[in-house]
Amino acid sequence: MTATSPPTPVTSHSGVTDSPSRLRRFLTPQFLIVGGAMVVVAFLAVVPLAYLLHDTFTGSSGLTFSAFARAYGGNSQSGEMLLNSLWFALGSAVLALVAGTVLAYVQVRTDVPFKGLLFAASLIPLIVPGILYAASWIFLGDPAIGLVNTLFFQPLFGASPVNVFSVWGMIWVQGLHLAPVAFLLMVAAFRAMDPSLEESAAMSGASRLTILRRITVPLLRPALISGALLMFVQSLESFEVPGLLGLQNGIYVFTSRIYFVLRAYPIDYGAAGAYAVGLLAIAAAGVLFANWLQRNARGFQTITGKAFRPQPVHLGRARPWVGAGVLLYFIITAVLPVAVLIYASLLKFYAGPSMEALRTMTFDNFVAVFNMPLAGTALKNSLLLGIGSATVVMLLCAIVSWVVVRTKLPGRRVLDVLAFTPIVIPGLVLGLALSFVYLRVPLPIYGTLLILLISYCTRYLPYGMRYSSAAMAQMSQELEESAQVCGASWLQTFRRVLVPLASSGILAGWVYILVVSFRELSSTILLYSPGNEVLSVLIWEQFENGQFTTLAAIGVCMVTILLVLVFIAHRLGARVGLQSDNAS
Repeated sequence: MTATSPPTPVTSHSGVTDSPSRLRRFLTPQFLIVGGAMVVVAFLAVVPLAYLLHDTFTGSSGLTFSAFARAYGGNSQSGEMLLNSLWFALGSAVLALVAGTVLAYVQVRTDVPFKGLLFAASLIPLIVPGILYAASWIFLGDPAIGLVNTLFFQPLFGASPVNVFSVWGMIWVQGLHLAPVAFLLMVAAFRAMDPSLEESAAMSGASRLTILRRITVPLLRPALISGALLMFVQSLESFEVPGLLGLQNGIYVFTSRIYFVLRAYPIDYGAAGAYAVGLLAIAAAGVLFANWLQRNARGFQTITGKAFRPQPVHLGRARPWVGAGVLLYFIITAVLPVAVLIYASLLKFYAGPSMEALRTMTFDNFVAVFNMPLAGTALKNSLLLGIGSATVVMLLCAIVSWVVVRTKLPGRRVLDVLAFTPIVIPGLVLGLALSFVYLRVPLPIYGTLLILLISYCTRYLPYGMRYSSAAMAQMSQELEESAQVCGASWLQTFRRVLVPLASSGILAGWVYILVVSFRELSSTILLYSPGNEVLSVLIWEQFENGQFTTLAAIGVCMVTILLVLVFIAHRLGARVGLQSDNAS
């Protein structure tokens, strides 16, 4: 008997199922836990989106499109906003994907020096929140006070050509912040790709450029499409970069326009919903287009049962130059943004580097942050929400992924799709949808930490499912059957066998959700209330108030806390992995 076979109902002599036995079957811990988890996932994925669509398309007289007329008609400049959004998302995705793919090829397929710096350059921007990364580039690329202009271009050319408060500046900052994600994706793709076709082409006399163009890039097509989709959707839903950089120069994208509409008086929820539906439609269209491009993905499969070891390409005389490029990339993407935050946090008033500025350095900003009551509250709220959302999501996903991967229940694929649906819902749209729900449902949770927890759990549910499903798929079903033969119940089997063996994947998902929840802003900015701020909202408020040095001090503290959390989780993960290996 397998772990997923349902118990046989008890029947009477007349052949009618005994209803008390059926009732006891539905009151078992397995049914209650699994059924409850499935209901929660369906609720998180479907209800907010349903409320958003309902309230946007309906009015007092029924179905109406008046909200769209107010949002996109008249002098709304919606066409310019649409072009800005698409240009920003596409440009950022291209920059991130090109940079990440080139660096991944250099890392995996060549003998370039400083390979460790590439992984450091990929981790640091992932840990630094988007709002801090954008703020650091304000210190670097502001036309008046940016260090790039004041230290380099103005002394040499007498001009300030670098301006981050433009669409190109937004693309630069967002693309660099996403490039590490593309790098990690493409590193995995390069390592999994059999290089025999490339080696055969080289033996046939093809040049290195021809091999890249005719063989390597086509074989990477599925990974490139997946990476491009992820970069496009994340850029489209970004609020930090357009909010900090675009609004300073009157450049609107969908996310910043939604924020602006909801901060105006009177609030036009219908117009905000119309913008949200437009943003959601573009994201969904991107997903469908990517799926269409991947319709023949089987033709690009290169992972077979044959073992292979890629031979590194010897760069020869180009090796020092490529190594210098790696070093320059590390400085631009990792060293400069963090260094300028530390520098700004030690100044009373921001100024370019000089002997006078160095003499005025002080820790007063950090003292002010530590004495700020709101900072302690924001830190506590960020920790509670990060730990809480990571725990809830991975617990839900462990149960739901068991249903999807280990059972043959009808509708399990629909459940998997529902759990993955929030990935195409931008954070600001999710925040707006949740406000539509809980402003109308008679539950007093709007503006509390509970609604923020619901938002984070919904937003990061797809990522938890990927981690837990991958871990569940690696385990043989014989382990569950053996536990049941020994008399273990489903709950004991799940708790004592499945979860420990899948602990590495579950813990990896827990750490990732903890980090991204700790720095989340886009869905938080519409749902928090005074007294329930988190660190990312506190940083945003400091920016709006012009307190740049205080912002930098809070940012340095936030990055330090995230580094400590990642280090602790890494050590804990190593210990759990070692214990799992010993147990097996």
